[in-house]
Amino acid sequence: MCTTYLGFLLLIWFPGQAYAQSAAQPCSAPRLDGGYFVPDKNSYSHKTSLSYACDDGHKPVGEGWWATSTCQNGVWSPTPQCIDEKDCISPNIPNGRYTTPQKEWFKDTFLIRVTCDRGYELKNQAATATCNNGTWSSLPICEKSIHSCGEPPKVPHAVIINQEYQTLFAVDSEVQYKCEDGYTTEGGNIIKSFCLSGNWTEGPICRFSTTSDTQPLEISIDHCAARPNVPNGDVIEKERMFVKYQCKDFYKLHGSEKVVCYSNGTWSTPPICKGSSTTSDTQPLEISIDHCAAPPNVPNGDIIQKERMFVKYQCKDFYKLHGSEKVVCYSNGTWSAPPICKDAFCVLDRVQNRLEGIGYEYIKEGEQKYILCHNRYNYAYVKCKNGKPTITLRC
Repeated sequence: MCTTYLGFLLLIWFPGQAYAQSAAQPCSAPRLDGGYFVPDKNSYSHKTSLSYACDDGHKPVGEGWWATSTCQNGVWSPTPQCIDEKDCISPNIPNGRYTTPQKEWFKDTFLIRVTCDRGYELKNQAATATCNNGTWSSLPICEKSIHSCGEPPKVPHAVIINQEYQTLFAVDSEVQYKCEDGYTTEGGNIIKSFCLSGNWTEGPICRFSTTSDTQPLEISIDHCAARPNVPNGDVIEKERMFVKYQCKDFYKLHGSEKVVCYSNGTWSTPPICKGSSTTSDTQPLEISIDHCAAPPNVPNGDIIQKERMFVKYQCKDFYKLHGSEKVVCYSNGTWSAPPICKDAFCVLDRVQNRLEGIGYEYIKEGEQKYILCHNRYNYAYVKCKNGKPTITLRC
């Protein structure tokens, strides 16, 4: 009587274990046409492995002349199979895939067509491979596109939202920056950046947001970034709460000689060193650029020439230069007005306009081009004028 009662309790307390043992099903001997396996039995317990090889003129679906398979709860994985030795195992295409249905193997003479992942392109435009007597002829290679971009630039006091981290972005990719709480930027708290011709468009500058009735506290200068650069001026004193400037010979200091660090991470307004030989109604002289600080930063522009008396700028692709391409240094330590690189492109939504692929198509100002439709037979004719695309032949 006691033994029967104890057995009843065991069944109550260990039902999961009893179910797990009954759930592991054995496997019947696999059917293998054109091959043989060991050990050769009628039934195999769960997790038992067997090895198999194929008869002359055949080979396993896998690498090598023999293969293994394991019983997984009543099913063999992978399924033992022998194929004609002239057939081909499905190839691995790094950063790409083939458009035909995914299979474990393909018949001799079968042709596959490869497409690359976003951010990659076919090397030498070779897109197909053929199974030839058991091997693939010239498998296509997907390499990084020269128009792709690396990771977007890091922006102080900002993060990228709605986008997992990755190291490669296809051309026309878009990311969104958002400033941290307490900081803002022109155009709102969220700014977009685009990948164009291998470069990211200019990201935001997140500045501390203050109201007119709040004044940040003065704190130790260790809490601020590098101290402000004062053209034609030097730091002559550095204390815990301030730095002190002095102008070089022939220059006069305007503003406060002391600069402090605020609790929002910014510096107070630094002084300006003006040439003492100039007055408000005279034009400063152009002098060697060595007498000025670093050349002005031009968003979406680069310095292409640097001479003794000037620096010359050029805008990146998809941007147009407005203003003088040359910037000179004045005797008062300032630079002449730098140029501005303004947008000079149109943006087409590929999906909305039924074009091939996804994302956006960027077209330079004044450019005309044919773009393949999503059906891969027809083309759309697009022209970019004044920042607006015009489509005359639609998909």
